[in-house]
Amino acid sequence: MTLWRTWRTRLLIFFAILGPGFITANVDNDAGGILVYSQAGAQYGYALLWTLIPITLALIVVQEMCARMGVVTGKGLSDLIREEFGLRLTFVTMILLVIVNFGNVIAEFSGIAGSMQLFHISKYLSVPICALIVWALVVKGDYKSVEKVFLIASVFYIAYIIAGVLSRPDWHQALVETVKLPPRHVWRNSSYVYMVVGVIGTTIAPWMQFYLQSSIVDKGVTVRQYSNSRWDVIVGSIFTDIVAWFIIVACAATLFTHGIRNIVDASDAAGAMKPLAGDYAFILFAAGLFNASLFAASILPLSTAYTVCEGLGFESGLDKSFKEAKFFYWFYTLLLAAGAAIVLIPNFPLVRFTILSQVLNGVLLPIVLVFMLKLINKHELMGKYTNSHWFNIIAWLTAAIVTALSLMWMWNLIHS
Repeated sequence: MTLWRTWRTRLLIFFAILGPGFITANVDNDAGGILVYSQAGAQYGYALLWTLIPITLALIVVQEMCARMGVVTGKGLSDLIREEFGLRLTFVTMILLVIVNFGNVIAEFSGIAGSMQLFHISKYLSVPICALIVWALVVKGDYKSVEKVFLIASVFYIAYIIAGVLSRPDWHQALVETVKLPPRHVWRNSSYVYMVVGVIGTTIAPWMQFYLQSSIVDKGVTVRQYSNSRWDVIVGSIFTDIVAWFIIVACAATLFTHGIRNIVDASDAAGAMKPLAGDYAFILFAAGLFNASLFAASILPLSTAYTVCEGLGFESGLDKSFKEAKFFYWFYTLLLAAGAAIVLIPNFPLVRFTILSQVLNGVLLPIVLVFMLKLINKHELMGKYTNSHWFNIIAWLTAAIVTALSLMWMWNLIHS
């Protein structure tokens, strides 16, 4: 009885803390991410599944560092970068992050438009309505109410797991390719390297580090709750990459198997899946895309607003009123409105823009990781909560691998 009470207490505390880590990891599977995973499955079958094991490990390590910095310092990442490295370096980093994040915001509204068009709803109706819903949720709600909505949205990612099962994949081949390293010659293929960088860029995106740390601070998580916050990150990271695995598997089993290689956007994957895997798989994939796009369209501008306000020293936070944090809410509104408006422009090259934004995520990530590693290893800042030896090895290795892959991609692209 005592053991049950102990576990019940721990579970209640965990669910009270559950939020920032789980939400951040799940938003990772946004419209841009789903497009990249769909293309990975359509173009290479099960051959890129191997990337998800090292990516999951790296994601846990990177996200855990952010959570730890948030609970120990009580400050956001851009706030710490400004204090430790100066305003000039912070400003340059913010400009790069705003550019990349804005590309991602456009991708989310593109996902909303594409998924709703599958159900014969015009983007000129769906995009403005969804933008207004997202704006009202964030601007009019407080942190607790917004977090509850985000957690509910996270659960709907199960649709992709079911869609993956309904696609009837070759389970044996999928599992083998998950643990099997690719042959050396594939690294001379610029398209393959480009896709690997894209998968990494969309799975471990720079915006995630800023949003996670800011939301932990906004929620008021303290050092006493650090253990549960760590589990929040671990559970979220594993769940999001399981979903990513099933998206690749679903597209490999249907599109790749039937010779459908070119996916223009994520909604194309859902549409092509309909005659191959049935109506249920199509509905689940399309509904999952809409949920993911709407979810991410709420959070990506929010992450950007947090980052810029912290970096420049402006007030920010969902528990602050519009009057208390005018710049925060106006900047959020601008990003949201501009992202929605661009999607409504006829013949805008959304697909190239979306894929490029995911690759730029992979290029920008090492810069953010270096900042994080410098900060988290400062004893004056973190005290006894600095990185362990093994954490440093994995984190630095992640930064080095992503940098090497980015350079390989650019070299192959120039000489192709």
